[in-house]
Amino acid sequence: MATHHTRMLIIGSGPAGYSAAIYGARAMLEPIVVQGLQPGGQLTITTDVENYPGFKDVVQGPWLMEQMQAQAEHVGTRMMWDTIVEVDLANGSPFRAIGDSGDEYIGDTLVIATGAQAKWLGVPGEQELGGKGVSACATCDGFFYRGKKVVVIGGGNTAVEEALYLTNHSDDVTLIHRRDELRSEKILQERLFGSDKITPLWNKTVERFVAGENGALDHLVLVDTVTGEKSTVKADGAFVAIGHAPATELFKDKLPMDDSGYLMVAAGTPKTKIPGVFACGDVMDHTYRQAVTAAGTGCMAALDAERFLATLDFAETLPEPEAAE
Repeated sequence: MATHHTRMLIIGSGPAGYSAAIYGARAMLEPIVVQGLQPGGQLTITTDVENYPGFKDVVQGPWLMEQMQAQAEHVGTRMMWDTIVEVDLANGSPFRAIGDSGDEYIGDTLVIATGAQAKWLGVPGEQELGGKGVSACATCDGFFYRGKKVVVIGGGNTAVEEALYLTNHSDDVTLIHRRDELRSEKILQERLFGSDKITPLWNKTVERFVAGENGALDHLVLVDTVTGEKSTVKADGAFVAIGHAPATELFKDKLPMDDSGYLMVAAGTPKTKIPGVFACGDVMDHTYRQAVTAAGTGCMAALDAERFLATLDFAETLPEPEAAE
């Protein structure tokens, strides 16, 4: 059991956590990153990345995260292979966290970058065909299906937005929904029904994803939720769009969250309700959820953490007020 103290404690890795670490280290804050169960975040299970600035050719998600981690370490970040299981925020700075290892982490500031994970259907073929036709992000992967047949599974805002986005690349988009009406906002429904590139399939659930001879996705097996009848739909790409689950269980009843469990921050900032605690990346962003936006908010968190510490340091230099006679 050991105690680790830092000016900036970062819980979670990925583009947000690593970017916060890079900026924090360059500000001589000697940050500690507690990487969690999935060091590097969702990009470590992403294959081709074509929309992160700075690379002419497609790069691999795991490689990109390795480079970010190496850069953060190069400028002075300490990486800890541990998972935080308990945090104490009630008494303000410094903040205390306990790792699964039993180690204690003390941070004068706390940056939360625990991310979010896409919700999956949990059916056969889904994980096996990840990166081979099955995805949870049309914005990330839709470009690879230009001129091909694609399907979107879901009926909420995310699903409709993904279907509409995919019409930029495909003239043959099928929306598969388990009910006979959508749950999305009416304006999104109007746009979807007004598109001649999108065909809804009502009252259908996905039983499994099936690969073709080339090992990539070939078709989906569907089940009618009313009749139980099975059918198939051919597809080159399938996008599961049933929402995301932010990793915020650790902060339940300790920080304000919205109805979906995302940490709430002051508009346009990574500042949470507790001074000195900052949230960045997908744990607070349910709108964009991109690597580049996560990295941006990680930068913001580090800059705001540095300013918070500067204010604390200045306050410590002020003389004690004289007692009234």
